[in-house]
Amino acid sequence: MEHKKLLLIMNPRSGTMQAAKMLSDIVAEFNKAGYMVSVLMTQARNDAKNWAKQYGHDYDTVVVSGGDGTFNELVDGLLESGATPNIGYIPSGSTNDFATSLGLPKTIIESAKRVVEGEPQHLDIGSFNGRHFSYVASFGAFTSTSYSVPQNLKNMLGHAAYMISGVKELANIKTIHAKITADPGTPNEMVVEGDYLFGAICNSTSIAGILKLDKMDVDMNDGLMEIFLIKMPKDIIDLNNIITKLLNNQLNSNEMEFFSGQNIHVEIDEGTHWTLDGEYEEGAKSIDIETLRSAISVIV
Repeated sequence: MEHKKLLLIMNPRSGTMQAAKMLSDIVAEFNKAGYMVSVLMTQARNDAKNWAKQYGHDYDTVVVSGGDGTFNELVDGLLESGATPNIGYIPSGSTNDFATSLGLPKTIIESAKRVVEGEPQHLDIGSFNGRHFSYVASFGAFTSTSYSVPQNLKNMLGHAAYMISGVKELANIKTIHAKITADPGTPNEMVVEGDYLFGAICNSTSIAGILKLDKMDVDMNDGLMEIFLIKMPKDIIDLNNIITKLLNNQLNSNEMEFFSGQNIHVEIDEGTHWTLDGEYEEGAKSIDIETLRSAISVIV
């Protein structure tokens, strides 16, 4: 009997570190399904990316256990190498926005079972000046939340830690001027320009553990990215209205803009930093974001 080959790349320090404690149970689920399993434990940034590039061609299925940042590394490595295994995801981070958008189980063992029982689904991926992102490129308020909240606070409070830190960021508002062009040079071209509190180009229904988009508005395999912008508040009353609407997920309002595009060109204030899938990314004055249609196959 020929066994299928599965590579498990695990970030043992992700979230509350429960996945590493349950490693034998996870491997047992894969063994029961007929997989020969290899396990690699990340120790440093880009381990998952480098291993995906090195070994991605050798396995039928590559599974990542960690947070959205670890998943991002895996995808980046596979796309750079051209490897096309099915991807499994055992979310074990503090917020797991991407996993929430995919409707993956909340528990580690159920996620492992989903890998062997689920079906592959093609998903779009974004390219940010050549660097891949799985679900969001964002700037402004909330942008530093996912990488600046201390890990121990994430472990204790989970989603609440992001809410607390995100609302705190609103107290230190910085105006960011940006011009965003969706599908330049096509009949669908759309241009917006203004001063913004926050902006995201995303393929997800959950952003930074704070913002929730309607699943009816987000198709993760339609060849488009959603562009979501929050305008700079005029005064404290305007700011309070924005906070209230964000907390109540009322995202269709005069203070916000929401539209879609396949290719997006961004001209933005110099020195504006971004996050890609929750990880810090140094910005640039001119950014090209491309949607890579059906770039990966994820078991859901």
